[in-house]
Amino acid sequence: MNWQAARERDAADRILASAAELFARDGVAAVGMAELAQAAGCSRATLYRYFPNRQALHAAFIQREARAVAVAVRDRTSGIADPGERLLRALQIAVEEVRGAPPLAAWFAVDEPPAGGIASRSAGIEAVAFGLLTEITGADAPESAPAAARWLVRVVVSLLSHPEPDASAEEELLRRFVIPAVLTDPALAATVRG
Repeated sequence: MNWQAARERDAADRILASAAELFARDGVAAVGMAELAQAAGCSRATLYRYFPNRQALHAAFIQREARAVAVAVRDRTSGIADPGERLLRALQIAVEEVRGAPPLAAWFAVDEPPAGGIASRSAGIEAVAFGLLTEITGADAPESAPAAARWLVRVVVSLLSHPEPDASAEEELLRRFVIPAVLTDPALAATVRG
């Protein structure tokens, strides 16, 4: 990477870090581009050079955070051999990571517009989910894996948007309805069994 590319990456990272602080403090909907430029210490022109609009900023932020959540999921599930248990823990950890990070939890606050729209349509999140799913199941990317990954993103978004009374109730839902559906998909199941 040359110095210019590194400088641009650093500027984009600084803007996204400032966005995280503002999202946690003020809520996602309240953060405007002018306020973000000021917090990031750059001009609005610079901000718009990296992120042409709020949607692009939001998509980049979500993709960056999804990659960080995926790292945590991998780190915390890599020692689990059983695909069903590993998938269960992966989903639980993803929910825990979002709830535990104020900039991410802000997307699912009661007074915020629904975050599921951008989250469930984000190619970045779907790519991360696809990678984790194929890693966990050992699948060689069967035809149904992208759809299963999209569905798992929707499950996580649903738990974040409409939480159950406690973690054990969420685990019960995942264990009874989600894990069996994914692991009994004929294409995925064939690759899990080897």
